[in-house]
Amino acid sequence: MVYLDGNSLTLENLLAIARGGAPVALADAARDRVRAARAVVDEYAHHDDPTYGINTGFGNFAEVKIPAGSLSQLQINLVRSHAAGVGEPLPVDVVRAMMALRANVLAKGFSGIRVETLDLLLELLNRQVHPSVPSRGSVGASGDLAPLAHLALVLIGEGTAAHDDARPDQMVSGTEALAKAGLQPAVLQAKEGLALINGTQASAALLGLALADAERLARAADLAAALSIDALRGSTRPFDPRIHIARGFAGQQISAQNLLNLLDASPLNASHANCGRVQDAYSLRCTPQVHGAAREALGFARRVFETEANAATDNPMVFADAREILSGGNFHGAPVGIASDVVCLAIAQLATISERRCERLVNPAVSGLPAFLTRHGGLESGLMMAQVTAAAIASEIKTLAHPASVDTIPTSGNREDHVSMSMSAGLKAARAADLARHAIACELLCACEAIDLLAPLRSSPPLMRAHDFIRSRVPAIEHDRSFSPDLRVISDMIVSGALERSCGVDVN
Repeated sequence: MVYLDGNSLTLENLLAIARGGAPVALADAARDRVRAARAVVDEYAHHDDPTYGINTGFGNFAEVKIPAGSLSQLQINLVRSHAAGVGEPLPVDVVRAMMALRANVLAKGFSGIRVETLDLLLELLNRQVHPSVPSRGSVGASGDLAPLAHLALVLIGEGTAAHDDARPDQMVSGTEALAKAGLQPAVLQAKEGLALINGTQASAALLGLALADAERLARAADLAAALSIDALRGSTRPFDPRIHIARGFAGQQISAQNLLNLLDASPLNASHANCGRVQDAYSLRCTPQVHGAAREALGFARRVFETEANAATDNPMVFADAREILSGGNFHGAPVGIASDVVCLAIAQLATISERRCERLVNPAVSGLPAFLTRHGGLESGLMMAQVTAAAIASEIKTLAHPASVDTIPTSGNREDHVSMSMSAGLKAARAADLARHAIACELLCACEAIDLLAPLRSSPPLMRAHDFIRSRVPAIEHDRSFSPDLRVISDMIVSGALERSCGVDVN
């Protein structure tokens, strides 16, 4: 059970909810804060003075006063009108992450939602009711209005959703999905529609899941690099801790230590101790510097994510102690957009240097191995196209790495005249993470074959365990075959974490 209190949600908690199906509940202290804020909203709803989001219109209609008898309809109209997204629906894990993040924001007690409505949102998570949320339609200010409105539609029995393990093509109406789960639609009251849709939680969900995937990729990249370095008979001297301590970056030191631990006691490495080569290519020698820079970038993104996951992103905000309601701009997705772009940049570093090591493995001019790692060159092409695939992926990731957060376009009658594009940045980061695992899989496929070609010499015990784990599902290459299934298997090993666990040493 993950208790949401608005203050302590971690990335690991979010993964447990989004991908592990962990149940959620509202912490008691949060329940009290939510009730206190709601009492203030009820008080303001009966005032004659206009208060944005409670008895006024929205955006460019902020000066339009709404009569008391229409406040509930105002919130319903808000959710309906803002559900204007298009494109393929977000994956279920992203939708679950959105729901958990929005519930955690509401739990902070600045939103003015009723406890009953918040409990219903939590029950959607617990009973596997997953709204269909189109992936396009948010510019990241005022938050992710369109994606969150599609989520909120299901709470009022509208929109579409999947119940339990239903496929995306088995969506049913919001009313039917709630009924199947034994739930009743919410009847929104003053401010509740705005409380459900005003925030960065779609962008933050994409950031959090892409970040988790990128952190796993960084560990897999160290493992792949170690295999390649040994297969290319590279030196371990550039990974001496003294070199990396002298520069001072923690991420670089971690990567260098990972490489040393993975290459420790390698007979293959010992076999060329006196070969006379003075320096290796950058893609080998500078692996800790490049992988370390990616780790530093991901560390920044994690700090941003865990701050935003526990941040109040509403407008207006309810301050129950002072019985005040204040308008501001915490919904602006700039921190999330920049962090997502940084994740994309980090992934690009991992993918591009991986492709360079992959190229060295198949290039006989620099590897000392058979061309394209085949024993039957000419008649057979070997792993020629595996490197081409890695190159195609690396180049696509380069295009994704162009920052979305530097863009802005005025919306809502020019009232929202600077926007964050955080949703676009998050979608790019998610795409880059998905692509990069395939690039690293190409390197691993080539590195394992190179190790086989160097037999009877063997790599280190940890690397041979990883090699043998891959070989348990991907046999050595005797003759040409379609390598697409092999790359898919290795990619899945990376995503599941099974590959990094297989080596038997901690890869940090």
